[in-house]
Amino acid sequence: MNYNLNELFEQEKKKSTYAGLKDLFKLIAHERKNLIIAFFTILTDATLNLLGPFIIGHTIDKYVVTKDFHGVLVFSGILLAMYIGALFTKYLQTTLMGSIGQRLLYTLRNAIFNKLQLLPVAFFNQNKAGDLISRVNNDTDKLNQFFSQSLMQFISSIALMTGASIFLLSINFKLGLATLVPAVLILIFTQLVSPWVKRKNAATLKSIGGMSAEIQESLNNFKVIIAFNRRDYFRKRFKETNQENYNAAIGAGLANNIFLPVYGLFSSLAQLIVLAYGIYLISIGEFTIGLLVSYLSYAVNLYNPLRQLASLWSTFQVAMAGWDRISQILSLESNLAISDSNVKEPSAALLEFRNVSFAYPNGKEILHDINLKLERGKTYALVGPTGGGKTTTASLMARLYDPTEGSVLLDGKDIRSYKPDERSQKIGFILQEPFLFTDTIQDNILYGNETYSNYNSEQLTELIQTSGLGELLAIFESGLETKVLSSGDSISLGQRQVIAFMRAVLRNPEILILDEATANIDTVTEQLLEKILKKLPESTTRVIIAHRLNTIENADEIFFINSGEVTLAGSFNEAVDRLMHGKRSS
Repeated sequence: MNYNLNELFEQEKKKSTYAGLKDLFKLIAHERKNLIIAFFTILTDATLNLLGPFIIGHTIDKYVVTKDFHGVLVFSGILLAMYIGALFTKYLQTTLMGSIGQRLLYTLRNAIFNKLQLLPVAFFNQNKAGDLISRVNNDTDKLNQFFSQSLMQFISSIALMTGASIFLLSINFKLGLATLVPAVLILIFTQLVSPWVKRKNAATLKSIGGMSAEIQESLNNFKVIIAFNRRDYFRKRFKETNQENYNAAIGAGLANNIFLPVYGLFSSLAQLIVLAYGIYLISIGEFTIGLLVSYLSYAVNLYNPLRQLASLWSTFQVAMAGWDRISQILSLESNLAISDSNVKEPSAALLEFRNVSFAYPNGKEILHDINLKLERGKTYALVGPTGGGKTTTASLMARLYDPTEGSVLLDGKDIRSYKPDERSQKIGFILQEPFLFTDTIQDNILYGNETYSNYNSEQLTELIQTSGLGELLAIFESGLETKVLSSGDSISLGQRQVIAFMRAVLRNPEILILDEATANIDTVTEQLLEKILKKLPESTTRVIIAHRLNTIENADEIFFINSGEVTLAGSFNEAVDRLMHGKRSS
């Protein structure tokens, strides 16, 4: 399955704004009550503001012209009360939308992070961590800003425009139609230009994600940059990425700012129409000065919100571009679904490959029609040249991937029928470069181990001693309280592998896979690990991937993996010969 978000973006970028909004409001359906309340406060605020011009026009024609100052004072008091009411409704809607925006941010980030937990290893192999971080942080914040700051103004502007249009048409239909002509032209212009603006903003967000990925990659590998004295390479890569981001930002800025001058032009045109036509109507006795003042106010209430929409619309386009990037992740499903089949087939093997083939997305086939069996209690070694498929084979055993053809059986059942917690309990996997969390050794050892998750330091220390791991723990001066940084700066890579080894062994797995797990460990510690491996239950099956010949010398069976084939190597000497020549011995 293709999990490359950039490629998916190219395939889905024609998705309509309406469809995107529909999906977004499904996600925040639980906020419906608060949105309805906020909507009614916006309508109330708009109504109070729209009644003002009508009352002003009425006061001019009935009280100002006749010099009835008592009436002027009465209606001035009414206007003051209305505007104070509008002040409170404005405050209420601001508070409501601000809280909705923050909860949306919280909901989105939780939803994205939870979705990331469900996606397979293939997804993370096809996408850069920096871009994912940008989607979690930057893109969600764009949506939060729109909901908490712009959406309220957006709906308020539409309400004012709608109300003003009704008043304009009801006061004088012909003049109203003439006043609305520029507004229709604005809507047509917006409809034509919006897809282009959205694409420009999407390109900017994509470039920001790319820059985040570049920065993270460079900082993570800064030791290598220093060691090879290639700061120039780092600067060149960053300059290119920064230039790309700059160009995209300039393009988006030009696109976002195109609305304001155009809307301003049409707004001025509408006011000229009102003045010219209104004065003409007054001259023929079909209009009054008060109505003209009201009309001009309603024209302002129609076109000022339109001018606000010029800036709000670009914010909306940025938010929708961000939502498109977020929804790409939320719409993905793991290709490692749990199978409903619980049929247990008769098999003496603990783990079996049946006609297994595998290829990475858009890549060549790594394994072809593989059949192999692993029996309980035996030690198996996987050897072969670099890139031959050893780690891929081990990954299929642990179901980090599913085969593109064939099936993998674990204890007689299709491995796809096991739930993740069941599978991880049965299979332990120690990687060449294990990942540890920023925490203590104790918390890293207990990670994911439900059996001992409630153990305190004393209980865990006793368990480690009885499991024969005490000598490994003694390597660390502060024992279980030794601090670990995910960056790896606090302890050596060899020590990290020791911790990962202890974590895996304490789970008592039925299959223990060691992918170059001793590659960065000194000879003394490696001998300790070998002693501990020998103390594992006799039923534990060991799968060892190693380049050190002494590591595979005592294996019960050695599989040679190369060119899509997995074959029994026979004797240790034959395995060595194949490693040396990359082919079967004659």
